[in-house]
Amino acid sequence: MVESHMVSEIKRDYILQMAKSGKRYDGRAWDEYRPIRIETGIVQQAEGSARVHIGDTEVVVGIKCEIGTPYPDSPNSGVMTTAAEMLPMASPDFEKGPPSQKSIELARVVDRGIRETETIDFDKLCIEPGEKVWMVFIDSHILDYDGNLIDACALGAMAALMTAKVPNMKKGLNIPDVPLPINHWPITCTAMKIGDKIAFDPSLTEDQVGSPRLSVSIDENGDIRAMQKGEEGGFTKEEVKHIIAMSRVKGNDIRRMLQDHVKSL
Repeated sequence: MVESHMVSEIKRDYILQMAKSGKRYDGRAWDEYRPIRIETGIVQQAEGSARVHIGDTEVVVGIKCEIGTPYPDSPNSGVMTTAAEMLPMASPDFEKGPPSQKSIELARVVDRGIRETETIDFDKLCIEPGEKVWMVFIDSHILDYDGNLIDACALGAMAALMTAKVPNMKKGLNIPDVPLPINHWPITCTAMKIGDKIAFDPSLTEDQVGSPRLSVSIDENGDIRAMQKGEEGGFTKEEVKHIIAMSRVKGNDIRRMLQDHVKSL
C-alpha cells in the first residue's frame, strides 16, 4: 500500500535474493505473523473500541451508534458505515486532507469482510420499522504503520464490535443497554507475493517490495466470505489455494486469541 520507490534497489534486490533462497527478510517463517496484541475499552466515549498491535503496526478502532433513518429498500434493518483515517504521524506517506485512495481501499476491505459475513444482525437494530434504526459507525485510525493495515484494522473492528453496547439509555429509549448483536466472527488474513514466495502478514518493507497482495476473510466455520486482490501482478491457482488454506489456519489462531480476550473481560 506504499509506493515502491521508498525502497532502494539494493535493498529490494537483497530481499528478493533472500526469498529466492527460501529465507524471509526478517527471519520469520513465510506463514508466520508478527506478535499480535489486543486491547479493548480504550475510548470512553465510544460504544466499543479496540487497539491492535501487529508487530509495530498500531491501529485504534472505535464504534459509535446513532439513531437514524433506514434505507428505503431495507426499512427493518440497521445500517453500518466504515471509514479509515491514515494519520500523518503514522507514516511520512500519509498526508492531511480528504481520504486518500489507500484509506478508501482499506475501509472497503474491512467493511466487506464484516458485511459479507453478516457479522452484525441488522434486523435487531430496527427501533421503529421504516422510521428509526441504529446506525453503526466503524472508524479505524492508523497510529503507526509498519505493514499489513488490512488485518490490523479488520481485527480491531471485530474486537471493538464484540465489546460494543447499543446505548439505549443514552439515547432516551428507556431500556437497558445491550451488547451489539453479533452473529459471526470473521478474521481477515493477508498474504503478499515476494519473488516466488507467499508471505503472510507482510511488514512495511515487504509491502514496499512485494506484489500482488491477497486478503481473505473467513468465518468461524471456515467459509470464505470475502476476498480482495490488491497491487499489480497475479497469483497462480495453486498459490490462491495455498493462501486460502493458510488463512483458515491462521484465522482460527487469531480468532481464538480474540475470543480468549473477550472471555477474559
